Amino acid sequence: RRGARLALFGLAGGEALIHGGGSGAVSGSYVVTPFEGIRRANGPGGQVTFGFETGANASDAADRASRADAAIVFVGALATEALDRRSLSLDDACVDYGYCSPAFAHQNALVAAVAAANPNTVVVVSSPGAVLLPWSGQVRAILANFYPGQQAGNAIADVLFGAANPSGKLPVTFPNCENETRFTAAQWPGLPDPTAPSYAFYTEKLLVGYRYYDAWEIRFTTGFPFGHGLSYTTFTYSALQATPESVTLVVANTGKAAGAEVAQLYLGFPEGFGEPTKLLRGFVRTALLQPGDSADLAFALSERDLQIYSTDGDGGWMTPNGEFQVFVGSSSRELPLSSSFSM
Repeated sequence: RRGARLALFGLAGGEALIHGGGSGAVSGSYVVTPFEGIRRANGPGGQVTFGFETGANASDAADRASRADAAIVFVGALATEALDRRSLSLDDACVDYGYCSPAFAHQNALVAAVAAANPNTVVVVSSPGAVLLPWSGQVRAILANFYPGQQAGNAIADVLFGAANPSGKLPVTFPNCENETRFTAAQWPGLPDPTAPSYAFYTEKLLVGYRYYDAWEIRFTTGFPFGHGLSYTTFTYSALQATPESVTLVVANTGKAAGAEVAQLYLGFPEGFGEPTKLLRGFVRTALLQPGDSADLAFALSERDLQIYSTDGDGGWMTPNGEFQVFVGSSSRELPLSSSFSM
């Protein structure tokens, strides 16, 4: 709410992460920092403080957080083509790149301390992709804005204060722990010397990302599934109809705020062909729906959507015979509608 006492921590000022490294390093003519954007959005009747406490002096951060109506912690990770990230931990996130001060090697401790001191703690994550969020169950909300660009402060403030309703979905899986997909050194970084590899083996085959999590039935405890994303409103899915040519359904806004939803279509291939449990075959974003409004959505299925590549003989694309499973929902793990068709 506007006019609140807000305490900001972490990468909210001049060190805010708004772009990546290498070819992703695009410097704007100016930057609106999160501190500036939030202070402006909070209005003249509010108070926004921003200090330089880190996880290394977490007690100071906890003290300031305890005196605020809400605390917002900004964490982040950098990446570039020239250097692999040490790990998915925020504690290894940016020191190698010479951008953040070494004190930000303690980002997880900072979040934990602030969250323990203030139950209304929000974390804003700026990252090139997946990171570990071991404290996700201890905070009120997490805003993954990846790299937001030069208007970062205004964009983040619009979402946090409700001027804009988030409707994005995660394009990657956020794992619960490091190497949850159990990569060997032969897969990454490679052999014969993992410190200077010459080759690698892609023995994961088709089980990449959410496909691996489905195959091994991995539950999410601190991480989040592919396609996940929340809203300030709620949506229901209904009226699913599926044929080999198209899939249609209705999405309705059943909440109290206007918002858009991104529906996702997954197909399960006939048994016996070695395909993953389900495969993403499309996504459709609704228009902005007012409370009580609904939208008719349609996914067109192409011939290739129903094919797999066969290595038999000369190889080539082929359509398996049998029953295809159809799943539609808001993420790879939230699929309230299901149906099937046969080929």
